[in-house]
Amino acid sequence: MDRSVSCRFDARIDGTADVVVSVAVADGVPRRSESLAVTLDSAEVAVREVLDQHGTRLHLAPALGPGRLEVVYSASISGSEPEVPQDEVDLIRYTRPSRYCESDELAPFARDEFGSLAGPELVEAVATWVSDRIAYIAGSSRPTDGAVATLLAGQGVCRDFAHLVVALLRGCDVPARIASVYAPGLQPMDFHAVAEVLVDGRWVAVDATRLAPRSSLVRIATGRDAADIAFLTTTGDRVDMGWLDVMAITDGPLPSDDHACFVELG
Repeated sequence: MDRSVSCRFDARIDGTADVVVSVAVADGVPRRSESLAVTLDSAEVAVREVLDQHGTRLHLAPALGPGRLEVVYSASISGSEPEVPQDEVDLIRYTRPSRYCESDELAPFARDEFGSLAGPELVEAVATWVSDRIAYIAGSSRPTDGAVATLLAGQGVCRDFAHLVVALLRGCDVPARIASVYAPGLQPMDFHAVAEVLVDGRWVAVDATRLAPRSSLVRIATGRDAADIAFLTTTGDRVDMGWLDVMAITDGPLPSDDHACFVELG
């Protein structure tokens, strides 16, 4: 399956800020072509690429501003990314609680609700439970909300669904993490977030929103929670986000997605 992805956004920097952008497809994903342009008041800015965990590619632009920042990225994807290997450190890292996946707080609830299950049955049960009980409502959550807030509110957006799936599975001692992706078929189109769970030695994608076919997703970044996969991170003076436009399409009809089956990203 061939896919074309792109994003474009702008922001206003009041003063000076260090900028980190995470919009490029992950290292290891086959790319036929790719371009990234970062400008400040229409003047091109030099960026430096830094490789983070699991192929996450960060692009750094220090000491920018004041002025209007614009980021434009596009890529054509051909084929599939290689199988994601197990890592002994990951088995530890992704069973621990994190900022937005408070598995320590949710462990008693998770074990009471799902304690009789294990393996694939547990993963499927958690994904179905979150899908059935959490309403997808755009703009319904705050950027600082974690899995506990999502559970109590009963609503959220893609990152909230992913955080709750991850936290419940970690609460049952199952390694789970979050990935940002380009998602052909997503409506409304945006960056998307899904959970990844270790099942029988494979990192499989779990998307409790059911909003896009998993086999068409393209990995951008991977980490413990949304703090590790943000598309824009700034330090320094104030930065106000402007508009954002994301596109992801396939070269043919979208594939069907049977959520009873396990699918790996790519």
